[in-house]
Amino acid sequence: MEEESKDVYKLLCLRRALRCGGMQSVKLVKLKPVILQSAQDNLDYSLAAERRRIRLDHEDAFKNLLQDISMIKETANSKEKVVIATDCTHVESIELVLPPHGNHQGHTFGGQIMAWMEMAATISASRLCQAYPALQSVDMFKFRGPSTVGDRLVFNAIVNNTFQKSLEVGVRVEAYNCEEWTLGKGRHINSAFLIYGAVNDAGEGLTFPTIRATSKDGFRRYRGAIARRRIRLVRKYILSNKEENISSEPWDRSNQACLGYSNVATLTLLAANHGWELSSRADKIKMFTFEENDVLSIMVEMQAGVPSGNAFILLSDLRLRPRWDSHYLTCEPIDTSNEDDKIYHITCPSVHKDKSRDFVVLLSRRYPDKEGDPYIVAMKSVTLASVPPSAEFTRSEFPCAGFLINSEGKDACKVAYFNQLTADVLPYVAGNLGGWSKSVEETASSCIHFLETFETTCI
Repeated sequence: MEEESKDVYKLLCLRRALRCGGMQSVKLVKLKPVILQSAQDNLDYSLAAERRRIRLDHEDAFKNLLQDISMIKETANSKEKVVIATDCTHVESIELVLPPHGNHQGHTFGGQIMAWMEMAATISASRLCQAYPALQSVDMFKFRGPSTVGDRLVFNAIVNNTFQKSLEVGVRVEAYNCEEWTLGKGRHINSAFLIYGAVNDAGEGLTFPTIRATSKDGFRRYRGAIARRRIRLVRKYILSNKEENISSEPWDRSNQACLGYSNVATLTLLAANHGWELSSRADKIKMFTFEENDVLSIMVEMQAGVPSGNAFILLSDLRLRPRWDSHYLTCEPIDTSNEDDKIYHITCPSVHKDKSRDFVVLLSRRYPDKEGDPYIVAMKSVTLASVPPSAEFTRSEFPCAGFLINSEGKDACKVAYFNQLTADVLPYVAGNLGGWSKSVEETASSCIHFLETFETTCI
């Protein structure tokens, strides 16, 4: 027991030294590099690197996203039938910190402050729905300073933005002692962003009305909410590390027609969803996100000065994809017995030192049935016995991707690219969603340049 007491004493001394800044007297241990031995090791390593990147780059990522989102105009919401001004959701409440609300040092319990913040935020959120809003998550909760027994705490809550099935409420807390209350000068002690959803009696998620910012500060919060949502989305899917079972269908010529129809129908249904949210805008490029049943999809709209038929020919030939998309290394056709349904073997570069990935993909292209319909280039992963997984690549899959190409005149078209993200695809776009990369915009710009300069007669 005496030896154990000495060990405990040494541990306590070490902890005290660390708290007091005594790091100079502590020898840091240099960890050995991790040796990756399996595909799962590579995946875990990649995900850990992304998590660390999110933590370290949060502030810079937020600033970068704000620059992109600054080009989004509020007039994008003008078509909505119900638009509510953000000022209508403002709630202010005041609480007096009593002895039961404080600890033995007289400081207000953090949990008590959080409870008061949630109360104010819930009332604010309830002004946008005819149901009880349910708290889903809390983002960027920070204790900036203490408050003590006897302080008056002023809580200001307001809805910053709505996102179809969710909304963000910002809450700011200021503390006043007696003198500060008289002078009207408080201390900013807490801030947080609370995310809410709501369901009806049948358990179905409710869609929130669109909001409209009415001041410069309101629009700053409106744009900031969009940036934070993008960071939350990528953080959610990177940190979840969930096992996905896409179970790609086996392909052979007997089921070629059925798989081709399913391929086109899946892309068409994804594009037809009404929940697409504009997340960034650049010259000739818009990016949207859509989340349903814990599945995240992206849409990239591009304006190209080229006839829609020419764009269709170029984009439906995957052999040309590596010329403008750096995420593609090779695209080799495997089965080309049918002009409108082809099988390709695609290889993609590694991400964060993991193995390169490969995909076996069915590409189905369709011409418009009537005037006004789009050209369709749909893609999905399939299983092919003649191309089994190899040790050189990590075999990867995706359920739905492709292009819809709409004519906008004789020499112009709108190209919309879709991708239903999986854990296999997410590493290639995570940086863009999180704000520390411009890979999607750069690829889209390269695609536009390729469509406008490549001669279709060369194919």
